[in-house]
Amino acid sequence: MNSAYLANPAIFLIDTLFSLYILAVVLRFLLQWVGADFYNPISQFLVKITHPPLKIMRRGIPSIGKIDTSSIVLAFVLQIISDFSIFLLKGVMLSIPALIVISFGQLLGLIFNIFIFSIFILALLSWFNSSQYHALYALLSKLTQPILDNCRKIVPDLGGMDISPLVALIGLQLAKMMLLPPLQQLAGLIG
Repeated sequence: MNSAYLANPAIFLIDTLFSLYILAVVLRFLLQWVGADFYNPISQFLVKITHPPLKIMRRGIPSIGKIDTSSIVLAFVLQIISDFSIFLLKGVMLSIPALIVISFGQLLGLIFNIFIFSIFILALLSWFNSSQYHALYALLSKLTQPILDNCRKIVPDLGGMDISPLVALIGLQLAKMMLLPPLQQLAGLIG
């Protein structure tokens, strides 16, 4: 039987499960960082599923101000384990520095994607009569507020039309396109 026959489903399963949990950890970190409503049902869900490992990690890894360093460390370690497992199943061996750079790049890409999709979804929700008290709308507003507020300072008032989400999406996509390829090249050089 072909080794890829079992490797491909295993890679899919590892990638999916790790990616979903890493997403939950990163979302928890970001929502805590922006001061989102802790009692929001979505926040409560994220807290409950990420609390067990973070409770243990916080004993040895203190927070730095508003930055929950244990969440960052957990997401980074999980990303490294996921990438290592996937590369191992593919039969690719990387050096530890290359694995660290690849994992860092993937986490950075995830953070960019979270903000890009959050702004896009928030813009879509604003077209409909969505209540500002809806759980998803409230979290997305709080999460994207720092970025959109900075864009609103740059973009002039256009008579009631807020194009700051468009400016933010363009800026985030440009930043992603400029930051991630050098990391991938660096990983290839030290791999």
